[in-house]
Amino acid sequence: MDPKWLQWAKTLQSIAQNGLTFAQDPYDRERYTQLQRVVAEIISSNSGANFSQVLDLFQREQGYATPKVDVRAAVFRNNEILMVLEREDGRWSLPGGLADVGETPAEVAEREVSEESGYRTRASRLLAVYDRDRRGHPPLPFHAYKIFLQCDLLDGNPKPNAECADAAFFAEGKLPELSLTRVTPAEIARMFEHLHDPSLPADFD
Repeated sequence: MDPKWLQWAKTLQSIAQNGLTFAQDPYDRERYTQLQRVVAEIISSNSGANFSQVLDLFQREQGYATPKVDVRAAVFRNNEILMVLEREDGRWSLPGGLADVGETPAEVAEREVSEESGYRTRASRLLAVYDRDRRGHPPLPFHAYKIFLQCDLLDGNPKPNAECADAAFFAEGKLPELSLTRVTPAEIARMFEHLHDPSLPADFD
């Protein structure tokens, strides 16, 4: 779970964003703008993040505040799971990323696998829908849901790209260092449990 100060900051940011979306009175808009600056100060003071960057991140969010959706693909081959090496932090993750408007979760998963690894897949089963804040990830300034889909391997070969330097399959218990902002050991372990027992229902928070 996020620390209390971050939970409060996320709530206040959503109030400020929603207020700026719907408020018509200029004085109300000024107050919501001021609240957004206070939230940015809270986050920068407690995390060491740059105030201007945090404020800019919030100001670029438009419309009613809702959780973001992160879609991850579990692709298995011979009891090993496909992982990609993230250039951003030099650690490994399941292929995936934030959903784009107009795409279904299955389309996001299949596209992300192709772009990040070079493999072509077909989404076949929903494995889990998690609240990111409840799954042991490092804190982020935004609330997010994580969708895990099993994708069946069709064909392709590993192919480095702008986001990922490598792609490889790893056996259970022999995982590389994980990019914890994206995926946790417990989530990977649960994907293997679904592999070993296809009768398990999809998990959800």
